[in-house]
Parts: sequence; structure tokens; C-alpha cells
Amino acid sequence: MKIAFVGKGGSGKTTLSSLFIRHLTANEAPVVAVDADINQHLGAALGLSDEETAALPAMGAHLPLIKDYLRGSNPRIASAETMIKTTPPGEGSRLLQITGSNPVYDACARPVQLDDGVIRLMATGPFTESDLGVACYHSKVGAVELCLNHLIDGPEEFMVVDMTAGSDSFASGMFTRFDMTFLVAEPTRKGVSVYRQYKEYARDFGIALKVVGNKVRDKDDLDFLRSEVGDDLLVTVAHSDWVRAMEKGRPPRFELLEAGNRLALQALQDAAEDSYEQRDWERYTRQMVHFHLKNAESWGNEKTGADLAAQVDPAFMLGEKLLAAQAS
Repeated sequence: MKIAFVGKGGSGKTTLSSLFIRHLTANEAPVVAVDADINQHLGAALGLSDEETAALPAMGAHLPLIKDYLRGSNPRIASAETMIKTTPPGEGSRLLQITGSNPVYDACARPVQLDDGVIRLMATGPFTESDLGVACYHSKVGAVELCLNHLIDGPEEFMVVDMTAGSDSFASGMFTRFDMTFLVAEPTRKGVSVYRQYKEYARDFGIALKVVGNKVRDKDDLDFLRSEVGDDLLVTVAHSDWVRAMEKGRPPRFELLEAGNRLALQALQDAAEDSYEQRDWERYTRQMVHFHLKNAESWGNEKTGADLAAQVDPAFMLGEKLLAAQAS
């Protein structure tokens, strides 16, 4: 399953995504974690030192390798250089899975040992000084979108993406790439403002969206969130001494996380697994093509000098049935 954590800056989305990753690992689920935020904090939230976080390979720096591998023998793609972030797979494309090895994971993923197992962690890479004034951060996140477009994931396995803050993900079709989006909101007007934006944008695309209330201290906070987000409020997370210790770099073992917060994390996993039952590969593929054609017309054709609409394979539909074909 593909899970996104979104929210305004400072809402706690990175902390919540790291707790969810730890929870999944404690439940023995395979996890690929992706830090797609311009502020690279997921590694630290998962226990890496500043040096280890800085040493993570940047997916954006490996974009040529990613494109070349995913392109495979797809005859509709003339060269890796003509692939853009929304390029969909077709016959001959290589597909990714959560488990197993491939050149993308070899180049971009690093193992992270948690209390209850090992995950893979990938990061888009920070916005560097050389990017200032000449680059758009969405070009870096494009590596994540390409991987999501070519990912076939099954039940009880997870790719968890800590997204960039605010509503920036709507600059592309990446917001449609997830089975479940958890929006982390504080009980304040600013805290729910991103929810309103997401709700409006997601309405026409059938996006599964649930709100996780964070920093909820009392009934008044809870009542405020309920009045603002209604039935989209899935669960709330209370103050955590465990998280405070983690933020100081001295986390206890994860099994010592407060019982109420562990139950909240289980509610997130249950909601994510329920969303899998609603998965529609046809719609997923159709939305992928929709945003590719939109990007091709607005800037992609001009940038690449190619007719990117021709990359669309009308007979191709992403789905788990393709795994057997790829294995053979």
C-alpha cells in the first residue's frame, strides 16, 4: 500500500510518519520509507544521526539511472531523456516492488535498523545552494513520482511517503498516487487550513483522505477538530514523552510508546488496509495518464522536444497480475 503523510509545516507529519513506520515494522510489515519533504527530517526521526542523514543518497541525483531502469524495453519511450516525472509505464517497462532488490534501491535506498526490524529509507535530497534561482524542488520530487508510477504493491506491505509541507504536492499528479493520505492537523485554524485545500483538490479524484489530530490536549481541542473536519477525523494523538525523548535523540524502545498512541497508530494501519479493498487499478492508471498528458502539453513536449503523448500505451493497465509476467 502507498501511504502519504501531509500537513502544514510544524504539524508533526514527519513525527507521525516515523511512528507509523516503526509501528508497521513492529507488526512485521515490509516498509519502504521515502522522505519527499524539502526539509529532510525523516531520517533523524527514525534515529539516524545528522551525519547519517546527510549521507543518504539523493534520489534526484540518480534520476538518469531511475529513468533508464524503469524505461526497460518500452518501445514507446525513445530514450530515458524523454521521460518526465509523470511518464507512465507500458509494455516493456520495468516495475518496482516493495520487497526484493533492483538498481533503484541499490542506488537510492539505505537500510535503517529500528527496534523491531529493518526498513529501506530513500530521500529526494535537500534543496541545495546550487539549485537556488535555477531549479524547482518539484524536479527533485519527480524521482519519487516516477517510482510511484512504476510500483506494484500488495496487501500488508507499505511505501510510506513523508510529503512536502502544505499543498505543494498538487503541483503535479503525485497526490493521486496513494491508497491513503493521512493529513496531520493541529487543533487550530492554521492547522486545518491545509485540510480544506486537500479536501477541495482531492474531491474530484476519489482520494482517500483521513485526518490525524495532533497535539490534542483536551475535549475543547477535540471538539474543534470534529467541527472543522467532521467524519474525516480518524484519530487523535496525545502528548508523548516517548516522542519528546526521541526528539532529544534518546528514544526508549518503541514498545514503551504510550498505549493510547499505539492504539492510534493501529487505527491508521487498519484504515490503510481497509483502503486496499477499494483499490482500482484502472482508475489509478487512468489518472496517471491524465496528469502525464496535462504535463506533456503544458511543458513536457517543449522541454524534451518529443511528443510525450505517444508514450501512453492504451492497452496497458498497472496491476498485480503483471508481477507474474515480469518474473517470467
